[in-house]
Amino acid sequence: MSAVYSKCFGPTGALHGVPTYPWRLAPDGYATRRQLRAKGLRPGGQPIQAQVMRVNRRAGGVRVAYLYREDLAKPVRPMTSRKWGALALAMLSRRTCPSCRIDVGYCIPTSYGICGLCIALEEQCAA
Repeated sequence: MSAVYSKCFGPTGALHGVPTYPWRLAPDGYATRRQLRAKGLRPGGQPIQAQVMRVNRRAGGVRVAYLYREDLAKPVRPMTSRKWGALALAMLSRRTCPSCRIDVGYCIPTSYGICGLCIALEEQCAA
């Protein structure tokens, strides 16, 4: 057994406090938040049941993904009409240019903060 593998393997939980498995070797019945969401489930308030760990050999860091039991997971709550409305308003504000006040049809990058037309106008004025 390699040293890297032994750092990431502790099914009893004595090493890290929760059962730990190497990357992609978790037993059946456990899933990450994303995997639960893809199945239409959510953790539902349950604590972290296990974790998978991966050691980055180049950087020396450790990557961890927390696992939850699928049998204790609850179904995802459905979106209400008010939540849909709030989401639509939030997306509208992300698409509206603060400079020209036009809905440009795409989310404006936060790095620029304005739409592509306003960026082009600023470049022309600067030149």
